[in-house]
Amino acid sequence: MKIKSQRDFASGIMFLAVGLAFAIGATTYSFGNSARPGPGYFPLLLGIILCILGAIVLFTSLTIESEGGAPIGDLAFKPLGLILGAVALFGFLLPVAGLVVAVPVLIWVASLAGDEYHWKGTLIMCVVLTFFSWLVFVKGLALTIPVLPPALG
Repeated sequence: MKIKSQRDFASGIMFLAVGLAFAIGATTYSFGNSARPGPGYFPLLLGIILCILGAIVLFTSLTIESEGGAPIGDLAFKPLGLILGAVALFGFLLPVAGLVVAVPVLIWVASLAGDEYHWKGTLIMCVVLTFFSWLVFVKGLALTIPVLPPALG
């Protein structure tokens, strides 16, 4: 069997591996039931969905012809580093600086990974996503996430 799209083949394998890891990891937790899901319920379902998605992408990579075989390109280290750094910085800043500082810093650093940077769009995204993060996680789910830096609040 010939691989007709290298990118889709690699993506399918990655989705299958991650989905399988989540599904296997979820078996160590209590599953519960649909009415009262346990801590293993969501990771197991997510793992199964990722495996199904991976199987579909893998199947298409073997059956649907793509132009030039869709080779895997070079790894873009700068965007990869900026995105991973933004997530790590968010994890560090959230407990010490609060949601109103951590979310905009995450968005600003991650926006630098793109080919085009527009400060107005980034500013609007910072305001909107910070508000919705507060709305969902602090108000909606009642999580104990610091909203403001400890000095302010």
